[in-house]
Amino acid sequence: MLQIDLYTEITCPWCIIGHHRLDKVLAERFPDLDVDIRQHPVLLLPNAPAEGLYIPDLLLSRYGVTDPKASFARPEGEARASGLDLDLSRQPWTYRTQAAHGLILAARTRGTQHALAVAITDAHFLEAKNISDPDVLADIAVEHGFEREEARAIALDPEQHRRVELETAHAAASGIRSVPHFVFGGRVALSGGRSEDEIAAAIRQAADVAA
Repeated sequence: MLQIDLYTEITCPWCIIGHHRLDKVLAERFPDLDVDIRQHPVLLLPNAPAEGLYIPDLLLSRYGVTDPKASFARPEGEARASGLDLDLSRQPWTYRTQAAHGLILAARTRGTQHALAVAITDAHFLEAKNISDPDVLADIAVEHGFEREEARAIALDPEQHRRVELETAHAAASGIRSVPHFVFGGRVALSGGRSEDEIAAAIRQAADVAA
């Protein structure tokens, strides 16, 4: 079995593309390869307010971007090239992700971690849901091995939020600076918006070394 460690931030456009491309490459090019995908949190906006941040304002204040649609063009084009209909203007807000990451960490023991991470990320970008809302998270988590009230309690648990923050600090101390960040078989690493061919080559290299 090939272990794939995946460091992502739920509200990062390149991370939904990374999820989609990884799953697509595995399904189309490695259908017989057993993999264990382990999700790790990265917090890009750890101090975002509870009500969220309006993305056009954030892009203007942080990067001087006056036309958000122009900045969306590249990731949207990359997504479409891989068959993902991504319209970043559909979700005008970005939210705190400690609660969502906390649930994803809790899903590790249930064998649903990667599927839950994909579902929460899709809910944010494709359905424009507030993924900092514990009720929204609970609604998603019931499809991935949780009881609704249990999921809601985990999403609200400050200890689980601290666990997320500690894991994020550990990732940063390990040199992980950009997301998505993939580590295949503990040996082959890729960072950022990588193509399907690059992901496939890394999987092939890691699988060959493991064999």
